[in-house]
Amino acid sequence: DAEGILKIKEENQKHYRRAQRHQEKKEKIQRHNCKLGDLVEKKTYDLKTQYEHLAKLRRTRILELTSVIFPIEEVKASMRDPADVSSESDNAMTSSTVSKLAEARRTTYLSGRWVCDDHNGDTSISITGPWITLPNNGDYSAYYSWVEEKKTTQGPDMEHNNPAYTISAALCYGTQLVNTLSLILDVNLPKKLCNRQFCGENLSRHKFTRAVKRLNANILHLCFSQHVNLDLLHPLHTLRNLMYLVSPDTENLGR
Repeated sequence: DAEGILKIKEENQKHYRRAQRHQEKKEKIQRHNCKLGDLVEKKTYDLKTQYEHLAKLRRTRILELTSVIFPIEEVKASMRDPADVSSESDNAMTSSTVSKLAEARRTTYLSGRWVCDDHNGDTSISITGPWITLPNNGDYSAYYSWVEEKKTTQGPDMEHNNPAYTISAALCYGTQLVNTLSLILDVNLPKKLCNRQFCGENLSRHKFTRAVKRLNANILHLCFSQHVNLDLLHPLHTLRNLMYLVSPDTENLGR
């Protein structure tokens, strides 16, 4: 029994010395993990700081881009039809006659049906200048009617003030701005749309509508990525959504 007790004591001493070595190894690992934790915390802080710096830099570049090259502003379409003013000044006309004439001037026969294109008193959104605008309500039917009229009309087109030209130009500039913003913000767009989509040949209604939907989808995707207030967005308001996106009031612009 004495010999057995001695062997057990020797084994216990070996286990104790081994436990001490494991305890020292454990403490060494804990100190190493603590150092790594401090290093990770410091790296995380540095990364956050770099992200904030990058966001400020992106924001500055975007505001420069939209103030110098692609300014987007709201334009009040307060101009009235001169025919309305002349008709109202004519005392020989009754009010009912004036209203009927005004309604007739604002009605267009398009694709087998009458379409009202009254935008008096409405607002428009301009890009690169007050002369290139898009209707605020997202109604681009003026482009359709112009394309269909071109199919039936012979001879050169001399109507340089046709609203279809401003619509195609505004959409073209909007596409350029969206593609540039995607590069600055490093955000992949869901729809592929080249800058010359709305330039060149006249697009059919189907192609034009499809291209506009792609542009609107890209704009909304950028707005979502920058946490623009969803209450301000509308799926059909092309330039207005862009205006909210690049507004200096957008707190998360550049994130």
